[in-house]
Amino acid sequence: MKDLQIVRYPDPVLQKKAARVARVTPEIRAFLYEMLATMRDDNGVGLAAPQVGVSLRIIVVEADEKVNTLLNPQIIASEGSDTGVEGCLSLPRLYGDVTRASRVTVTGMNPRGKKITLSGEGLWARATQHEIDHLDGVLFIDRVIPDSLHWITGEKDEEGNFPSKPTSLEEAKRFFERQAMALRI
Repeated sequence: MKDLQIVRYPDPVLQKKAARVARVTPEIRAFLYEMLATMRDDNGVGLAAPQVGVSLRIIVVEADEKVNTLLNPQIIASEGSDTGVEGCLSLPRLYGDVTRASRVTVTGMNPRGKKITLSGEGLWARATQHEIDHLDGVLFIDRVIPDSLHWITGEKDEEGNFPSKPTSLEEAKRFFERQAMALRI
């Protein structure tokens, strides 16, 4: 198994629509397991293939004590509304409030190539919507309530909490762009 690396904003693969998976092959199945391992290694709840540099419509979500791997996922129904804090492995330590449907029904293919339909709410619904957005080149910062954006610092305060620092969307984007430029030098 090869090590997958999380792609960071502003990499162009994160901002384009991913291609459909034509058929499930042994290579696709192996890639799914690599994605799941990478997501877990980075303490994520979900991961989309573009986040590891592969522009295919594949997501993995591990929430509410279940793991779902979907190829070519599509939201076919949604209801309700819920605003909650989100972050992203491709924008580390940046968080903000995003409003999403509180319940979704999704269709797609499982790792055996069979069409499946899943429904859920709570964290699973939020993470699934977040990951499907990645497949369309949409990041959580494209949906965030701007005044809610904040950085989580790396050190805990005296109560054991991670303090946060407010930021603007423009400041956050510039930070990641400077990081990307520094990595290219």
